[in-house]
Amino acid sequence: MTILISILLSVVLTTLDSVPGVQIIQDSTVSVLLDEAVNGKKELVEIDGYRVQIYSSNKQQKAKTEALDLEAQLKDRINQSVYVQYVSPFWKVRLGDFRTYEEAREYKKLFVQQYPSMMGDTYIVRDKIQVLQ
Repeated sequence: MTILISILLSVVLTTLDSVPGVQIIQDSTVSVLLDEAVNGKKELVEIDGYRVQIYSSNKQQKAKTEALDLEAQLKDRINQSVYVQYVSPFWKVRLGDFRTYEEAREYKKLFVQQYPSMMGDTYIVRDKIQVLQ
């Protein structure tokens, strides 16, 4: 029953995604869970890749709060995973799990179009990313 529901949900989302003017915004976890339900569970592994960094600060009084607030604001608004990292002395917010620089560049372009005020703080960085294998 669960697999049937997953397959139907996947078909509906795919169909809606191809309709002009309809944009589906979902956490990347939804895609992972649907894929697991349809194709069987896969293992999440870390590989070298890229992320889009949108925040970095070492102002200890407020950097942690700002990073966590930014994560909370974006978590349900974008279609990529949001990562908050502390690498002493910096708090950082990074988006996505991109295998190639080009994928990260395309996403950065879309993100800056949607959030133009963040253009000056948005960079592509090398990072360990999480992918299904």
